[in-house]
Amino acid sequence: MSLSGEIFERYNFPGSIPMGALQHNPVEASAPATLTKAVVRAAGFLSLSQAALADVLGISPATASRLVGGSYSLQPARKREWEFALLFLRMFRSLQAIVGNDHDAQTWLRSENLALGSRPLELIRSAEGLVRVLHYLDASRARL
Repeated sequence: MSLSGEIFERYNFPGSIPMGALQHNPVEASAPATLTKAVVRAAGFLSLSQAALADVLGISPATASRLVGGSYSLQPARKREWEFALLFLRMFRSLQAIVGNDHDAQTWLRSENLALGSRPLELIRSAEGLVRVLHYLDASRARL
């Protein structure tokens, strides 16, 4: 028996299992689960209410409650909410890149913005407002 065989025997590793099978293979996460988790976490970081999240995604408040509770997930087949979720995450990532922390991001969302003509938190509750805020942040990031 070889040295590696002796080590396998000593530590009770069955000799018939190939080395690759002993390595941890993480389960690949699905896109719906990943997007759902990211949206819920982003809403949490921004301290968005479930009602505000419902407006942003174009879903009912009850559906937003189930989304946050984990019993509902976003699906690509439901195009409208899927695309709004992607836009919301783009907005969140842009805002985080500019301000760098959750507190300043929350403050920015809730403060009057002269360039946008309103509070960003109020604007992102509509499709047009979400796109306006996203374009504003993208333009701001381009200057950095």
